[in-house]
Amino acid sequence: MPTLTGLAPDPRQPGYRLVEVDRGRFASLPCDALESLPQPLTLGVALEAPVLARLQDLADVEAACRAAVRSLATRGRARGDLRRRLIQKQHPPRAVDEALARLRAQGLLDDRRFAVEYAARRAAGGRGPARLVADLLSQGVDRAVAESAVGEALAEEGIDPDRTLRSVAARRASQLTTLAPAVRKRRLLAYLARRGYPTAQVKGLVEELCG
Repeated sequence: MPTLTGLAPDPRQPGYRLVEVDRGRFASLPCDALESLPQPLTLGVALEAPVLARLQDLADVEAACRAAVRSLATRGRARGDLRRRLIQKQHPPRAVDEALARLRAQGLLDDRRFAVEYAARRAAGGRGPARLVADLLSQGVDRAVAESAVGEALAEEGIDPDRTLRSVAARRASQLTTLAPAVRKRRLLAYLARRGYPTAQVKGLVEELCG
């Protein structure tokens, strides 16, 4: 039966202890979690199966949490997108859910904040509201949150979708002047559709720019 051979404060992470099993490092785990184990940890004492299983669960959560923090340090992510990435990296789903709940409670993971920031950044680049909502949905953001966030982002940034549409369309149309009118219209409609502007909304503008 595995034996606890080390239990010392983690000098790199206050509030954590370095757990060693059979003289090999097991994990660095939160002190409060260790105190809730069904069996008190005592050096030199064999670890019963339920205790060892719980220690492994805690280690899985810590590993998932640290991987999530590293991912968030490079760029903001929605919870659904981050969950999918962690599971793809072989972190157990239950550990991932517990880790993400912890990050959310700490204010490090917030789908609404992410959605507003994402929408503001992409809207400034010329994407339409429909494309912004679709992009957020693909990253796991709830539809109601996505739609509300897009509206909030446009208002906060003072972005008028109609004005942005005209600017984007005019810029693209100027790049297609060497093409025949029918081809210009088709290319411009497709370009605007990819940016989230439906044909019914832009048809008149395309006729005006490419007529």
